[in-house]
Amino acid sequence: MTSALLTDQYELTMVDAALKDGTADRRCVFEVFARRLPDGRRYGVAAGLGRFLTALGDFRFGDDEIGFLRDRGVVDAGTADWLAGYRFTGDVRAYREGEVFFPNSPVLQIEGTFAEAVLLETLALSVFNADSAIASAAARMVSAADHRPIAEMGSRRTGEWNAVAAARAAYIAGFGATSNLEAGRTWGIPTMGTAAHAFTLLHDSEEAAFRSQLDALGDGTTLLVDTYDIEAAVDTAVRLTSGRLGAVRIDSGDLPSVVASVRAQLDRLGATSTKITVTNDLDEYTIAALRAAPVDSYGVGTSVVSGSGHPAAGMVFKLVAHQSPAGEWVSVAKKSADKASIGGRKEAGRRLRNGIATAEVVRTPGTSAGPDERPLLVPVVTHGEVDPAFLGSHGVEAARAHHANAKAELPVDAARIGRGDPAIPTLIV
Repeated sequence: MTSALLTDQYELTMVDAALKDGTADRRCVFEVFARRLPDGRRYGVAAGLGRFLTALGDFRFGDDEIGFLRDRGVVDAGTADWLAGYRFTGDVRAYREGEVFFPNSPVLQIEGTFAEAVLLETLALSVFNADSAIASAAARMVSAADHRPIAEMGSRRTGEWNAVAAARAAYIAGFGATSNLEAGRTWGIPTMGTAAHAFTLLHDSEEAAFRSQLDALGDGTTLLVDTYDIEAAVDTAVRLTSGRLGAVRIDSGDLPSVVASVRAQLDRLGATSTKITVTNDLDEYTIAALRAAPVDSYGVGTSVVSGSGHPAAGMVFKLVAHQSPAGEWVSVAKKSADKASIGGRKEAGRRLRNGIATAEVVRTPGTSAGPDERPLLVPVVTHGEVDPAFLGSHGVEAARAHHANAKAELPVDAARIGRGDPAIPTLIV
């Protein structure tokens, strides 16, 4: 399916006007960046690159799309003919997916003619704003979980296709699995899930429900024990499995005290290897509050798919340079109050000392990187050809691995989930 109309009308009307006045073929550089991080956040996680590149490959205007635009009076016949032959032929550089970012980090840089590049604004922002918000929230939850497994299970709290993207972003940021089967099929993410309260309520007794699940899935399954009385349910679960039950799930109550009580009961009954997973409206703060409790794993829904209070990463798409009629590059920038931008094609590097990040260095034209900087921008599209290394399930696994390495470079206090300034400063030179 084409992604060409996943855009805003003004992009088409700008192209229409630029084709008429002769500026449509002027070579331009656009950059995607966030002026600031969400309030209190220490770093962001760049996610969505693989999805954006996939959508870029499908960005075509067919007869149906062009007919719609003509019927609405959005473009004229000349622009319609131009759109019929549209193919992005430019270059794209980006932060690797999973990379951490800071204010003014140029996470995506698109070079092409004005007409072919400006059409990608909404596509780029809709993907990067949503996916980066989710990955940034997920990374905080992974830190709060302190090496305990954490799964994404928020499909019922967002749009159906948003859920697939959310599962992908959370996995890149360190979640270990998702409940969403389409995310598993499309992106190769491990999937998990057993039973809901409805399954217990269906049966004539809780014991009958447990027996049915154990018959179907074996003793290694996870039984949901808070439908009625938790203590009675744990007793039944241990008895039916002779203490070999894989795990119990708790989805309600005062979790620190409930978890402690269940752990003590399991140990007293001899089920010392049975694990405890919790899934009750968790976010990074509740996960951190459970750090001292005997929780073995977490499942997070609403909070992760909504960016834990920040559903968009605050990224913008700005023209930073274009060629003059003589072919010289001209830096351009907005001067608007509170929305000023920095002109010129940027380079970006992470300044490191003994392997730990000390600054994000954003370089304007004419400056050179130092030996202590790790380059951050890599080519992902060259002359319109997408590098396949960033696509599909193998691209997701590469992004997950890169995120782990990038996060490990951050100073220790970057993992704090309390309010604070960005973990490292952004130096614009």
